[in-house]
Amino acid sequence: MTRTTILLLILSVFIAGLLSFYQYVFKVKKKSNLIYFLAFLRGMSWVTLFWLLINPVVSRKINEIQKTPLPVVIDNSKSISELKATTSAKELYQKIKANKALADKYDVQFYSFDASFEALKQLDFKGKLSDIDGVSKNLKQLYRNKVHPVVLITDGNQTLGNDYVFSFKENATVYPIVLGDTSTVVDLKINQINVNKYAFFKNKFPVEVLLLYNGDQNISSSFTIEKDNQLVYKQQLQFSKSKTSQTISFLLDANSIGSATYKATLASNIKEKNTYNNSKKFAVDIIDQRSEIALVSTINHPDISALKRSIEVNQQRKVTIVNPNKIKSLQNYNLLLLYQPNPAFQSIFEQNKIAQLNTFIITGTSTDFNFLNQQQNDLQFKVSDQNENYLAYFESDFNLFGQENIGFEKLPPLEHKFGTIVPKTNTITMLFAGINGVQLQNPLLTFAENANKRTAYLVGENIWKWRLDTHLTSKSFVAFDLLTDKIIQFLATPSRKNNLAVTYDPFYNLGENIVISASYFNKNYEFDTKAQLTIVVKNTITKASKTYDLLKTNSQYQVNLDGLLPGNYAFTISVKQSNAKFSGAFEVADFDLEKQFVNPDNTRLTQLSNRTKGAIFYPNQLENLLKQLEADERYLSVQKQTINKSPLIEWKAILVFLISLLALEWFVRKYFGLL
Repeated sequence: MTRTTILLLILSVFIAGLLSFYQYVFKVKKKSNLIYFLAFLRGMSWVTLFWLLINPVVSRKINEIQKTPLPVVIDNSKSISELKATTSAKELYQKIKANKALADKYDVQFYSFDASFEALKQLDFKGKLSDIDGVSKNLKQLYRNKVHPVVLITDGNQTLGNDYVFSFKENATVYPIVLGDTSTVVDLKINQINVNKYAFFKNKFPVEVLLLYNGDQNISSSFTIEKDNQLVYKQQLQFSKSKTSQTISFLLDANSIGSATYKATLASNIKEKNTYNNSKKFAVDIIDQRSEIALVSTINHPDISALKRSIEVNQQRKVTIVNPNKIKSLQNYNLLLLYQPNPAFQSIFEQNKIAQLNTFIITGTSTDFNFLNQQQNDLQFKVSDQNENYLAYFESDFNLFGQENIGFEKLPPLEHKFGTIVPKTNTITMLFAGINGVQLQNPLLTFAENANKRTAYLVGENIWKWRLDTHLTSKSFVAFDLLTDKIIQFLATPSRKNNLAVTYDPFYNLGENIVISASYFNKNYEFDTKAQLTIVVKNTITKASKTYDLLKTNSQYQVNLDGLLPGNYAFTISVKQSNAKFSGAFEVADFDLEKQFVNPDNTRLTQLSNRTKGAIFYPNQLENLLKQLEADERYLSVQKQTINKSPLIEWKAILVFLISLLALEWFVRKYFGLL
């Protein structure tokens, strides 16, 4: 308290004494002990009231002993039961929990982990995944600024997350207790298969497989790939004590459109303890993206060459430059790119009324706009004979497909006839035109979709300068080529019959997150945030079905179907507000990651303990670990002194004391008839 506060408290005592003396003693001629007692009560009441008004801050010193935290983290995943180490894990937990000397020195806290990390409730060893990297992240949050040891009871086999050897923070010393039999047994294993999610029809797609061997003898094995029980690939391999891993790469044929499921198998004539990890399935979506594009023009222009090169960066697309008078039929093409149309294009437009091919129209200074206005109903061109340079302005709300702003505003201007361009139908614009830094309402790059036909319009020539400028800026044509690829992809894709787009994998492994995502767009192809989507999932064998609601995230709707048993499933997603529906199918394979192990990974656990300056132990060495922790002088309890400051007015006892004084005074006065 300050000196001023102390003086005020003393002064308040003096004033309280004067007031009580004046009220009880000064006016009374016959003084008695009762009068002095009442004066005392009144004086104490005045003092208490004055002190509450002055409200001094009272400081109290509190001493507390802080123990070093000791998190004991136990692996609760299914791999512990597969290695027959559940009994050992439970016994270790009970012994550590019952150790009084350890509890006296440390603040012992128990946790369990599988795919998630939580305070220990029970050990059932049913976790479908194990994430030791997640353990390190959670301990960093819980004990951010504290130096502490960690007892990690696990087999060291991780099926989720980054390499845990390098995850633990420097302030944590890790003491792993290895669960499971470390005796070496013969085991062949398909550890990982790397393959693209999509492949193109009638192409070859790459597959990379990592194979592991555990054993001391030389063995030969056969690696095969089957599709629909038909052998599509086979390779003989040799393993030995010095050659325990091999990575093989090969190409498979994408000879059918749709989802293709493959089964990889690694076999030998050696009897293995665990054959569950000798086979693994994977799936590839084979799509037909081949596009034959007719680039029709009656003039020579650098744009034509730039567009052809940019489009053909995607090897699935072929561009044929052709004069409109030489096209007799459109049946060999999937898409039309009409460069600066004029009356010579009359036959092309007539043929396309029947063929209904999607079209990319580019206009410029050589375009006959009277003719173009007659041939299409999307835009009305009102232009003069004067040429003008137009800058591009990106529309951030554009959502027909994903496209970032690649610096359109800084690209060279496109040349076009001066005038206005008015949309006649519902168009969606990516780029607006601008002059001298002022954005206009004229579209520069816009898209229209009528019935089942899509059309794109680029209003301006000299787009070759854009491709050159992006290369000068980034030393690569990628930004421009990706833009044209997305435009062509949008035009080459058939117009969707409804506004419901669904993303899912045709194949899931048991234990993986089965997440299906959906996007629902209104008639303007804007994401509808108020839609109600439901999904009905049906097992094709048992016919059992279940209905779920899809929950809205930032830009899509999602449902998590975790818990499905192995089997084939069909599903249908419906939108309550419309008749939009989507049907699909997927398979849940009986492939449990936690069943892939035959031994604990004591190698990486040893690396972890060495890196964090700890030590590795086994269940029969628990007493050694406990003694080491008890004797470790790095982790001593700390006495911490804290000063607790609180205003007097916050003390509830003072208020109770004041009320008691006033009540007692009233009762005495009432009793002796002084009221």
